[in-house]
Amino acid sequence: MLTLGEYHRLNIDRQADPGLFLNNEEGDEVLLPNKYIPETFREGDEIEVFVYLDHSERPVATTLKPLVKLDEFAVLKCVEVTEFGAFLDWGLEKHLFVPFKEQATPMKKGESYLVFCYLDEETERLVASSKVHAFLDNSELSVKPFEEVEIIISNKTDLGYNVIVNEIHLGLIYSSDVFQELKPGERMKGFIKKTRSDGKIDVALQRPGYRSIEPNAQRILDELVGNKGFLPITDKSAPGKIKQVLEMSKKSFKRAAGNLYKQRKIDIKEDGLYLRNQ
Repeated sequence: MLTLGEYHRLNIDRQADPGLFLNNEEGDEVLLPNKYIPETFREGDEIEVFVYLDHSERPVATTLKPLVKLDEFAVLKCVEVTEFGAFLDWGLEKHLFVPFKEQATPMKKGESYLVFCYLDEETERLVASSKVHAFLDNSELSVKPFEEVEIIISNKTDLGYNVIVNEIHLGLIYSSDVFQELKPGERMKGFIKKTRSDGKIDVALQRPGYRSIEPNAQRILDELVGNKGFLPITDKSAPGKIKQVLEMSKKSFKRAAGNLYKQRKIDIKEDGLYLRNQ
């Protein structure tokens, strides 16, 4: 069976007027239109293609690489809104459809949205949804505290930022742990700060607790090197200034600076930090 929304490695069976007919070992067949035919080929050659529905709702293959595939998250731009719903540019000739019922907020032409691509069981079409949290599951957590994970920024809340963890779970970064600008759809590394009995996950952008000393210490060293060995910051500096310069909390700064001082890599004076000559 040729799954829609996935890449397949298929064999070239034969050439016809509309293009190349490809098949797999099970005998499933799909057309690769002339516009996507490679310059050189032979019958029996294997080729990787993406399979989706064309404008006539027929399975078709393409050598183009879409911006998202089945069961994945991506940020896509809305190119059209009609009486039926919105259409997103996902890098293919036929745009990706988003029904009105699957829009977290009404989509607007020209705006970009974080969406999830899935196969609609009723219509058997690939569609997208900006109600991304509906496709996450925290009933059985597959992560543990201090673990490094892949996160996608979802949306800002009163508490901080909702994030997608390993494209499986929903997590939260509290505002007090955010020291940089975050944008919906942005992908980055994160760390599990805490897992709760109700399935909720607290996430941090820096290693929690004393495990964060080393990367934060390196950040301070990097800033010192870039500023000729001096930073006008001390443990008496305002939290806002520390956040602006080093993108970390005052508590994290004090731990990291103390660690560097013990290692004799810096001097801490009343006017700031000084890099020692090694």
